[in-house]
Amino acid sequence: MSRPQLPEPPLTRTGAEPPLVDAETDLRPTPEVAAARRRLRSHPALLLLGIVLASVNMRAALAGVSPLLGEISDHYGLSATTGSLVTTIPLVFMGLASPLAPRLARRWGTEAVLLAALVLLCGGVLLRVAPPLVALFAGGALVGSGIALLNVLMPGLIKRDFPHRAAGMTALYTTAMIGGATLSAAAAVPLENALGGWRGSLASWSLPAAVAAAAWLPQALLARRGTRHGQAAAVPVRTAPANATASGPGPESGSGRGRGRGLTRSPLAWQVTLFMGLQSLIAYVTIAWMPTILTDDGMSKGAAGLVFAFSTLVQMAGSFLVPLLAGRMRSQRLLAVAVAALMASGIAGLLVAPAGGAWLWAALIGVGQGGSVGLALTMMVLRTSDAHTSARLSGMAQTWGYLLAAAGPLVLGAVHQATGGWALPIGLMLAVCAALALLGLGAGRDRVIRP
Repeated sequence: MSRPQLPEPPLTRTGAEPPLVDAETDLRPTPEVAAARRRLRSHPALLLLGIVLASVNMRAALAGVSPLLGEISDHYGLSATTGSLVTTIPLVFMGLASPLAPRLARRWGTEAVLLAALVLLCGGVLLRVAPPLVALFAGGALVGSGIALLNVLMPGLIKRDFPHRAAGMTALYTTAMIGGATLSAAAAVPLENALGGWRGSLASWSLPAAVAAAAWLPQALLARRGTRHGQAAAVPVRTAPANATASGPGPESGSGRGRGRGLTRSPLAWQVTLFMGLQSLIAYVTIAWMPTILTDDGMSKGAAGLVFAFSTLVQMAGSFLVPLLAGRMRSQRLLAVAVAALMASGIAGLLVAPAGGAWLWAALIGVGQGGSVGLALTMMVLRTSDAHTSARLSGMAQTWGYLLAAAGPLVLGAVHQATGGWALPIGLMLAVCAALALLGLGAGRDRVIRP
């Protein structure tokens, strides 16, 4: 039996499209919501503005913390282990909140949930700077939850509203996301100096979130116009399409519940999930500790922030090129080893000469990180036979992947505190890179998950 094809495939074997997973798979909008969305698509400038502004906020609130982590820890008298919770807690809630996104979108609509995510993000950013220590961690939980909703729903929104321009829109949304993180990291210390401390620097990122929320408010209102109070925005797709044949169901048949359970029994699904988790672990350990490693070696705080911002900026190269290459290759095993090797080379440099070769190490780590996240997203599509399974694999990989990644900053902070240096933590990161390469050899095979 031939392999079923994805409808409007996000990424084909010829590399025509980038990896996109629709968070509302198995859902069909109500007639009122469908009509409202057609009206919204007649104003693409409003959609485009909303996507760009939301994307800028998807990493900025996290990246701006790293250069200030020392000051935050000193202010509250936190140990390295406890201080790592500032970056760990958002990751935990990014994993915990990811499965909620499709359910919320079904009930309220994607536009309304995106608006709520930005409001949640704005509130979390402001809560983090409130005086009590508990507010710092509670705000981080809200920030992580808001970002989780944006992570899951944004690609599906692009797939739905720009099906014939998915490649360009994905490049735009990814560039805006990385650009926001870069600007946040680079501006963290200057904003601290200009606004009288780390609280002013962190709080400043509530403004872009508020602006993005304002851009999504009319879209959320328009998308729900005509629906009765309490009416769901979408209903499950449970009937087989007309083109279903005896050889198997079409791409939208059934509720898909059995297939969702089947993913957890698939070794290939777990290889993709763990690849996603380990590459995220490396990325967020870098966010949490790279500037501290550099300042501990004698680099000034401002220079360390710029090096970290540069590492974030060059991720654009890897995140753009690697998915295109992956789509032109039947097996992505070589790419998986290559991106892991790039990150390992940069991390090893931090062990040998942290400040001396900082810009080179930052470039290697950044390109490798951008490539690894692009490859992880690509494999969620290439390793599945239909859009339903692809969406479920995306949810599985993001949920368990971010929960695994959350352990990274915490564990390395504890090891650093116990040993008083960075040699053993960096050695552990090199071991993670090796494990990532091995997982890539499995996840990158030319195989398809058939739950």
